[in-house]
Amino acid sequence: MNNQKTTIFLLFLLMGTMGFAQNDDDQYITFNDRKNVVHGVYLGLSTYFGEIEGEDTYIGGLKVAYVANRQFEVGFMGNVLYSQQNIFNPRTNNNDDIVAVYGGLHLEPILFGKKRVSLSFPILIGGGGVGYVDHNAVVNDENVDLNDDDIDAVFVLEPGMNVLFNISRFVQLEAGFRYRMSSKIELAQSPVDRLNGFSGGIGVKLGVFNMGRNRYKKQLN
Repeated sequence: MNNQKTTIFLLFLLMGTMGFAQNDDDQYITFNDRKNVVHGVYLGLSTYFGEIEGEDTYIGGLKVAYVANRQFEVGFMGNVLYSQQNIFNPRTNNNDDIVAVYGGLHLEPILFGKKRVSLSFPILIGGGGVGYVDHNAVVNDENVDLNDDDIDAVFVLEPGMNVLFNISRFVQLEAGFRYRMSSKIELAQSPVDRLNGFSGGIGVKLGVFNMGRNRYKKQLN
C-alpha cells in the first residue's frame, strides 16, 4: 500500500513539473529578427575594357569588401591598367604604352539588394602610380624596367553603375560601366596628361552575402 501511494505521488509530481515547463515555454516565441543587420564579406575579381585618348585600355581589378544588410559595401579595391598608346618616346627612341597601378577606398550603395537582380553605384577613391613602358617589350613578353623618371603619382576618382546578379548566397555577378578621372600626369614628353575615360566590363564576387540567419527567442508580455 505504501508503494502504491509513493508511485501515485511521483506521478502527480511529474505531471505538475511538465505542466509548469509547458507554461514557461508558452512565454517565449522563436523567430528570425529581420531588423538585425545581415552581414556579408566577399572577394571580387573584375575585368574592364575602355579607352584613353581613343586607344584600347584594359583594366583588371581585385577587391575585398564588407556588405551591410545587402544595402551598402565598404572595402578596398586595387586595379592594374594597361593602355596601348604606342607613343614615340624621343628619350628612348621606343614606342611606349601606359601602365598604371592604383587602388583605394571602395564604396558601393545598393538598391533592391534582396532581389535576384539589383542595382548599385560603386565609387573608388584612391591613388597610385602611372608610367610608360616599351610597347615592343610588352608585346614580346620581355622584362620591363622602370626608373623614377618613368613613374608619376596619380590621384584617381572612379564612379560607376553596376547591375548585380545574385546567383546564390555565395556567388554574385556584376556587369556595368565606370568613368575614371585622374589628376594630371607630369611625365617628360607625355602627350597624355590624364587617365580619364569610360570603361565597361564584368566581375564575379565570391563570399557570403547574408550571414545573419540566426534564430532568436523573445519573451512574450
